[in-house]
Amino acid sequence: MAEAHSPLAQFEIKTLADFHLGGIDASFTNASLIMVVVVGLITLFIVAGMRNATIVPGRFQGMVEFFYEFIANLLKENTGSAGKQFFPLIFSLFMFILGANLIGLFGAITVTSHIIVTFALAFMVITVVTVVGFVKHGTHYFSYFAPAGAPMWLMPLMIPLEVISYLIRPISLSVRLFANMVAGHVMLGVLGTFVVGLGGLFFALGAIPLVAIPMIFALEVLVALLQAYVFAILTCIYLNDAIHLAH
Repeated sequence: MAEAHSPLAQFEIKTLADFHLGGIDASFTNASLIMVVVVGLITLFIVAGMRNATIVPGRFQGMVEFFYEFIANLLKENTGSAGKQFFPLIFSLFMFILGANLIGLFGAITVTSHIIVTFALAFMVITVVTVVGFVKHGTHYFSYFAPAGAPMWLMPLMIPLEVISYLIRPISLSVRLFANMVAGHVMLGVLGTFVVGLGGLFFALGAIPLVAIPMIFALEVLVALLQAYVFAILTCIYLNDAIHLAH
């Protein structure tokens, strides 16, 4: 268990309500609470923004419409008109990841810093992509693993590589988000420890990390936005591969 002063203490999962179903630990934790809060805040944000929608949007309505148009354009640019039906999925993923990333910067546990959460999201994405591919193309979807134009004698090597590349997608997708969230929060925690440790003894030395914290925080806000965008755009690219089979 991480000690209270450790930069890793912020990632500790704490049980709030203990539940076990058939030998499976289904306890409600601080991470579960934050995920519920994030979903609630996103819902409140959208409902409040669109409740009294007008032709000339107000502040909240303008923000909601900005995110809507951003994801709609992202989906259209990467999947074409055929990807419209997946807007709810991409919008929900983007908003949830963005909300979870940002709320973690204000003292709450960052659920996207836990690999089980990011892997669950990535596994869901790859499952949807695979189902879409087989529903749309049937068994012809297997041709995705045989690169077009490659000579037949290379197929025994290329096909296993393509299959491995496909199966590793949820790992790379989840680790990218997880690693960026952990690294940034640990850096903020370490700098905060330096401020406390050095400030009491050497004010001048303690002021150095104190000045750096706002800059690192601003960088973390940018990373939170960027990682939500990367997750969304990669999902769009994977969907495009499944919809528009190029092989």
